[in-house]
Amino acid sequence: MRTQEQAGLVLIVEDNRNISEMVGEYLESRGFEVDYAADGLDGYRLATENNYDVIVLDLMLPRLDGIEVCKRLRSEARKSTPVLMLTARDTLDEKLNGLSSGADDYLTKPFAIQELEARLRALIRRERRQVGSEVLKVADLVLDPASLRATRGGSELQLSPIGLRLLTILMRESPRVVSRQEIEREIWGNSLPDSDTLRSHLYNLRKVIDKPFENELLHTVQSAGYRIADISGQIG
Repeated sequence: MRTQEQAGLVLIVEDNRNISEMVGEYLESRGFEVDYAADGLDGYRLATENNYDVIVLDLMLPRLDGIEVCKRLRSEARKSTPVLMLTARDTLDEKLNGLSSGADDYLTKPFAIQELEARLRALIRRERRQVGSEVLKVADLVLDPASLRATRGGSELQLSPIGLRLLTILMRESPRVVSRQEIEREIWGNSLPDSDTLRSHLYNLRKVIDKPFENELLHTVQSAGYRIADISGQIG
């Protein structure tokens, strides 16, 4: 049983034994509990069978790579466990690919172990705030951040991992207009995408939450940003 002093339960999915042992030993000395998996399939199995506070997931893994593990966790297992992805490739495309698969953060090898710890603690704090938060509702659009389940008019919506994160940000702030910079910073951190990336994700989000329905909820506010709000009854 976990005590109050323990910082969280971490799953490390890494095929390099030296890295996994080094990270695990350090985290245990800092109050974490740690489980290990040396390949993607075992990592996916453990991640679905247990309730971890955060997952450290290597990109290049035997049997199932990190991208596929993350996609399956989000789409099949419906797990919202925060994922920090480790990659040896310091390119924007690689990082965006990981984030689009459902990862919450990334760290490029080699990395400072203290930075890894700081990022894991930040992800755990953020997840605990979200799990403790109430279900979000705007008109007939409903989002449960804990289960990653979104519905509109009682019908379940099939959203990509980035789409779910966009929806969470906009519904959490509704009816406030959220700037492009705020959205990009929360989703992609310091690795800002090109100008078309956010626009593409918003287009796909709008197709799912608005196109099949009569009342539009996702609005672009020229030169200001985006918001989700029910303005059907407003005049002017």
